[in-house]
Amino acid sequence: MAESNSSVLPPPSPEHRRAAAGQFDRANQVIATGNFDYGIRLLVSCCKLDPANLLYRQMLRRTEKARFKNNLRGSRFAWLTTWSTRARLKAARQSRDHLRLLEYGEDILTRNPWDIPTQMDMAAAADTLGLLDMAIWILEQARQKNPKDVKLNRSLARLYEKRGNFTHAIALWELVRKAEPTDVEAQHKAKDLAATETIARGNYETGGGRSPMPAAETLPEAPAAPAPGAPARSAPTDSVKKDRQKTVPKAAPAPPAADRTARDAAPLRARIEADPGNPIAYLQLAAVYRRADQLEQAREVLQQGLAPTGNHFDLALELADLDIEPFRRNLKITEEKLLARPGDEGLLKIRTGLLREINARELDLYRRKADRYPTELVHRYEVGVRLFRAGQTDEAIRELQAARADVRHQWRALLCLGHCFKSRHNWRLAERNFEEALKGLPAGEERARKEILFELAQGAADAGDLQKAIDRGSDLANVDFAYRDIGRLLDDWQGRLEQADVSG
Repeated sequence: MAESNSSVLPPPSPEHRRAAAGQFDRANQVIATGNFDYGIRLLVSCCKLDPANLLYRQMLRRTEKARFKNNLRGSRFAWLTTWSTRARLKAARQSRDHLRLLEYGEDILTRNPWDIPTQMDMAAAADTLGLLDMAIWILEQARQKNPKDVKLNRSLARLYEKRGNFTHAIALWELVRKAEPTDVEAQHKAKDLAATETIARGNYETGGGRSPMPAAETLPEAPAAPAPGAPARSAPTDSVKKDRQKTVPKAAPAPPAADRTARDAAPLRARIEADPGNPIAYLQLAAVYRRADQLEQAREVLQQGLAPTGNHFDLALELADLDIEPFRRNLKITEEKLLARPGDEGLLKIRTGLLREINARELDLYRRKADRYPTELVHRYEVGVRLFRAGQTDEAIRELQAARADVRHQWRALLCLGHCFKSRHNWRLAERNFEEALKGLPAGEERARKEILFELAQGAADAGDLQKAIDRGSDLANVDFAYRDIGRLLDDWQGRLEQADVSG
């Protein structure tokens, strides 16, 4: 995944992106036939063409591990066959050629995908390049070999803290503290981060891939204490219990949610067993678990379906979207806390980091959809919106101008184009797109109508056309006089216009 907001890497050219996507599809085909060596070469090439795309590296690592049957050591002669590449990696590290270091690291991992020192070097390079998500994933993969490695856990904890994932950071600092009880940093970190923790505690006692970040659990209410001075309530006798059982009819217990989920999942699992190559059943079963808030089970189902379906595109997409869900939930929790503490700088920083993370992941997701389905312009619209949020305005304009050909989303594309041109200080084009968006606005979109009217009024005022600003502002005030302080702005613009008339 390309973390475009903070990455110092320029985005790949459209030609490189198309070439990587084509090689990725071909890699999926040959890997499904068991040709791991050729598939790995294609995936290494994908990583070089689009180095910030996490999907390619994830697929590459899964294939490498499958090639060595998950033996946790790779090739028997891995160290001997990679010594020259290790020397080049060391030189790249010393010269701070981080992109080249990632390439050399992938070459080494093709011989031993569990090489911890190489993965730590790659994670540091990815973090320096602004690819924080990739750095975290690399270290998570490294922990599969030794989940209690102190140096590794310390590095990953710092990255989690940097991303705002304090729950996982605390858990890792606890592991460091247990392994080294005198470590001052681990002792302080565990206490300091607990004060700003906003999500439920995760479990990192065992190795493995990324575990989800669940929302905070709701605790059952404790029984009410007796009022001061009231006699303590004694436990009912056996005879009283029997009388209650006779006189109070028992309500039929509602079926537990887990039972309903198991009941819904059973026929889908039977379909998968009968036809393991059909991706639809995997998608439907994952949806059942996702509705039941069992994200880990949904992830396992999708990962289970990748091999028998030849890494079906829809399964990979659903898996990528599922990986975004914990961040969305954490964002919701953080925003709820901000309602109570609106000026909290720590929460604001976490919110900014989560928004950036979600946007970067969604940008990668919609880019893959747009590349796969080029005639579905809604995907290009979604790409354009996220490019604009990431500050890549010129790329966003290209995508949005293509997306406005879809009449279903034309007004939305025009509205976002207006914001793009406004950010480039080109009011003439911004105004034109806002006006066209207003003309094409469907009935019932009052929120968007007010936003467009405000942008037209404010933009006209900034451009010195006070009469047009007053006209558009009056249209908005007639709908919602309190919207973004438009009443005060109208008074200000009217006063400036009258003063200009007097001066003239």
